[in-house]
Amino acid sequence: MIAIGKMGIWFSHNAMSIAESVAFAQKVEDCGYGALWVPEAIGREPFVHLAYLASKTSTLVLATGIANIWARDAVTMTAAQKTLVELSGNRFLLGLGVSHAPLVEDVRGHHYHRPLSYMQSYLEKMASVMYDSPAPAEKPPVVLAALRQRMLALARDKADGAHPYFVPPAHTRRAREILGAGKLLAPAQAVILENDPARARAAAREYVKTYVPRLSNYKNNLLELGYTEADFANGCSDRLVDDIVAWGDVTTIKARLQEHYDAGADHVCILPLSTTGRLPNMATVEVLAP
Repeated sequence: MIAIGKMGIWFSHNAMSIAESVAFAQKVEDCGYGALWVPEAIGREPFVHLAYLASKTSTLVLATGIANIWARDAVTMTAAQKTLVELSGNRFLLGLGVSHAPLVEDVRGHHYHRPLSYMQSYLEKMASVMYDSPAPAEKPPVVLAALRQRMLALARDKADGAHPYFVPPAHTRRAREILGAGKLLAPAQAVILENDPARARAAAREYVKTYVPRLSNYKNNLLELGYTEADFANGCSDRLVDDIVAWGDVTTIKARLQEHYDAGADHVCILPLSTTGRLPNMATVEVLAP
């Protein structure tokens, strides 16, 4: 398995210029983080983007968090993966996910159906793809954006681990129980370096409302963990906001990261949210550096 260390950074670079994105990746590398995770939604093409970042960094693992399986077929995904592994010197980790119905149907125009079965079939196709360029010496790893029990079981049986997003430590504990030992578990944790509860929760709610209640994947996962419909009302409850976004001083945020490790995480990628704007809080990146 690729060595990504105990800490990484997850952040969308859509609000950054390419020059700013490169500077951010280099800062993440200089701070000692093991990996930089980049999502795929409606911005830059992630493989092209990460190929360029690979050319501007030297030790940082570059990961998709996640690449959308509805965006390209299994042959193209495998080719992109192996090309980036070669180009980066084995510094690429492929995170795959089924995304969400609004992004797949409304934005891409595909039919979002039976996502678990589609992912299983997709992984099987990837395993049999022909590739006549120089291939990696070892099979490059794949992790799944697995939230609920059946997708986590698929990540255990057909992939190399899981990269859960928008989850509290309670989910990490359940994920480890399902994955068992030997599979990479790399949850994402949003953080806000802000002690004032009103300011912190206002910024946290702006982040949370992007995902719930409108995206059923995340909402259903949280309901399964014991949250209720009341937690999604009126901008979401303080309990839910605080469980999804760790805010406060450095000690408080580090304690939340430790909860994930204690629950079985191998690697935690933090989202260094700001109380203003869409750019990452660089002070957070620096003070939480491993």
